Amino acid sequence: MLSEQLKQDIQHAYRTFLGSRKLAPRVGQRLMLAEIARTLGAITLDANGVRSHSKPYISVVEAGTGTGKTVAYLLAVLPIAMQLKKKVVLSTGTVALQEQIIHKDLPDVVKHAELAIRYQLAKGRGRYLCVSKLDAILNEDEAETLPLYEDELSDITEADRQIYNEMMDAFFDESWIGDRDSWEHELAPSTWQRVTTDHRQCTGRKCSFVKQCPFFKARDEIEEVDLVVANHDLVLADLSLGGGAILPAPEESIYIFDEGHHLADKALNHFSANMRYKGMSRWLGQTEAQTPEWLDQFEDALTLHELLKPLGDELKAARVLLEEHLPTVQAICAEVDTQQAKFQAPRHRFTHGVIPPALERVAVSVKPLIVKLLARFEKVHDELEDLVESGNAPVEQTLLEKMLSVSGAAVSRLEGVISLLVSYAESSIKEGKPMARWITIYVDDLGIVRDYQLVASPVLAANTLDNALWSRACGAVVTSATLTALNSFDYFQYHTGTSSDNASYQIVPSPFDYEHAAIVVVPKDAVQANQADLHTQFLIDNLQQLFVKQKGTLCLFSSKRQMLEVFEALSDDAQACIWMQGDLSKQRLIEQHKTRVDSGQTSVIFGLASFAEGVDLPSDYCCHVIIAKLPFTVPDDPVKAGLAEHIKAGGGNDFMQLAVPEAAIKLVQAAGRLLRHEKDRGVITILDRRIVTKAYGKSLLKSLPPFSQDLAISVHDMPDLLEAWTAKDESTKSTEPV
Repeated sequence: MLSEQLKQDIQHAYRTFLGSRKLAPRVGQRLMLAEIARTLGAITLDANGVRSHSKPYISVVEAGTGTGKTVAYLLAVLPIAMQLKKKVVLSTGTVALQEQIIHKDLPDVVKHAELAIRYQLAKGRGRYLCVSKLDAILNEDEAETLPLYEDELSDITEADRQIYNEMMDAFFDESWIGDRDSWEHELAPSTWQRVTTDHRQCTGRKCSFVKQCPFFKARDEIEEVDLVVANHDLVLADLSLGGGAILPAPEESIYIFDEGHHLADKALNHFSANMRYKGMSRWLGQTEAQTPEWLDQFEDALTLHELLKPLGDELKAARVLLEEHLPTVQAICAEVDTQQAKFQAPRHRFTHGVIPPALERVAVSVKPLIVKLLARFEKVHDELEDLVESGNAPVEQTLLEKMLSVSGAAVSRLEGVISLLVSYAESSIKEGKPMARWITIYVDDLGIVRDYQLVASPVLAANTLDNALWSRACGAVVTSATLTALNSFDYFQYHTGTSSDNASYQIVPSPFDYEHAAIVVVPKDAVQANQADLHTQFLIDNLQQLFVKQKGTLCLFSSKRQMLEVFEALSDDAQACIWMQGDLSKQRLIEQHKTRVDSGQTSVIFGLASFAEGVDLPSDYCCHVIIAKLPFTVPDDPVKAGLAEHIKAGGGNDFMQLAVPEAAIKLVQAAGRLLRHEKDRGVITILDRRIVTKAYGKSLLKSLPPFSQDLAISVHDMPDLLEAWTAKDESTKSTEPV
């Protein structure tokens, strides 16, 4: 139970914040703050500082735009964490929100609530410069990084070398801290990849440059702060390493997951396994070619030399066996239509995740050789660590460090491959642990198959999250504007492993006056989107008259193919108004859109799913959201298809249990692009008549906020409606969002 003193501390912080900012309290914000405090305030610790109750303390809160949820969760969690002497790990789903929190929200709350806390941004090693690698490149003695794919690292160009010289100068004159995100210019992935590292390649505190290392400097600072701002990928990566590798250990942490609707999908990505078949074979060959040079270089390090002696033969044996089995993989994929590669890499999915016996035999035969190679590299890596630590090895220290990086990369790569082979070596699926397995086929511009990627992924994150996170964390808060689906938390619970037994759930109201601020329109002459050709033609014939004159429109598509077909068929005048996703970077596209609106011109964004959330286009930048098609997941997504099979096998209805709730969440997210501030007004048009004619469509419509509705207007009468609803209502009183 929340102690009286803690209750007073939280209330005092909230009153102080509101008073300093001269803001009135919001109903939803107060409800959210109270709910989180009530749930986490019940945490008790044993004599060792560990949560004494086996039941997790999880507060799940759906809070709409404008609620001021950042203030609510910070002012509820921070006093509790400080009393319990636990760290707070605040995790976001997007970089944009992470930057907003670290640069705006946290400084604001700490200042105005008068909280004495320290905070720090946390990133993975891959966001930081590896000084050792940069030094090696500039001394024309680059360590062999043994890329998994031959095109992963290309030759260093003169332009790259110029960038590396600039990096070195900026780093050592302290005008750059070695953080990729603070580098002034955009960096190509291959350019950055050469000068960063991962936990296996990193030589850690043994590195000659450890005192200058940006990653270790940042990590040391994290140990001193009260709150760490991270992202879901970093949290899950840390948990996959056992927890506490980069971030504070789960047992010592209270987590806040903002944009928590991304958590389950992110977890699936982190606990999947894959192997590019030809790429692995090439890597084995490249590494095999390196072994004679290594034997020469480490001839005087007797133990290491002995460990390296059999390596060439072991690499060759694995490579030859993979090459012998390649026809099996090719035969399995022979019937796949590779012409669809223009829109996505073609795939061959195995029904129910069950692979054919021939592919199982490949995995069974290859796995022992890869396991043997992993053991070899692990021994080499351990011996290198001992030699580096000794400081008096009969080999140059810099050479040892480079080889340590190479062996670490090999260990990491082989561990991933073994995870894939272990999964494929057993064709059946364990009960209660549904899996998706498939082969992605990579095709070049000429239609030639470059590689086959074998993939295995769980289709549900519930067990993984429960074991790695919920059961271990001291406490957790999960929040987002879209945690419910069809006005229920059932979908969220099913995917994340939370339940009514181990979590509290609350929906808090948004301050927006939805009914008077926006209207949802479904034209009576719109076409059902399952009539694909007719629907596309309807969009071509009618979209242009739906653009808001001299203001911004956001048009969202569920299919890249349809987006391109519609754009190419529109008139030159219409195309001149459109910014299409993929033509520019997302940030640059939004900047150009805003510039055009600011100059009084009509501007339209054609976007896909990534523009349906996390995009902030207030006021005239987005007066009209057009949703071309109900956002059902593409039916050939292997993980979703695998989960659908699992649901059907259990006697469930995969469409109603999976497809419809997911579409409801995406629809709410898309509609949420319209109203960003309380004075915003506009129209949401859905050009898919199924939302009116189908029973499930009516459920989707009910899941939206309580906008006004017009489900019988003609598309030709839409321009007048748009003009009326996108005019500014100066009588609407604005309250500054908290």
